[in-house]
Amino acid sequence: MILAKVTGNVVSTIKASGYESRKILIVQPITPDGKPGGKSFLAVDTLQAGAGDIVLVMEEGGSARLILGEPETFTVKSVIAGIVDEIHHDSNV
Repeated sequence: MILAKVTGNVVSTIKASGYESRKILIVQPITPDGKPGGKSFLAVDTLQAGAGDIVLVMEEGGSARLILGEPETFTVKSVIAGIVDEIHHDSNV
């Protein structure tokens, strides 16, 4: 799983089959202390996350399909699997 911050959403009037009723968000990977930690990417939202939310992203197709409840024929790479309430991080570990 990847810790990330939601930075925006994607609006598309035409979507591939299976994506028609799904919200797609832009997420920025972050480190536990909140600093950017990689390139932004798109993730399907399953939890009504919004801009500024810290989220857990599942970035593996099989697990993402399981979260969405979709068959193996559905192509997806990244799904928001959780919204983070707090992060407790010991930088000495």
